[in-house]
Amino acid sequence: MSQAIAFVFGAEQCASLFRLGRDVEGAVAMVELFGQCMSTFDGAQAPVRQQWAQTLMTMLDCQERQDWLSLADYLEYEVVALLKRVEER
Repeated sequence: MSQAIAFVFGAEQCASLFRLGRDVEGAVAMVELFGQCMSTFDGAQAPVRQQWAQTLMTMLDCQERQDWLSLADYLEYEVVALLKRVEER
């Protein structure tokens, strides 16, 4: 299993924590996940890196507003889609 696919599992697990109202655990897991997968996105093509940066800013905004369900959606759908795009290259 590649690292990008392993990160997909992590993103889905993190999204589940936010959906269950476990926002502190979700935030810790999200920071760990992003720290681990940054090198994956650093090696991606420019459009994917740009979309990652935009998605990351949107997710941080959701976190600041404590909009846990939107944050979970971004993790589960947008981040996972980006990770799969990296895997396809």
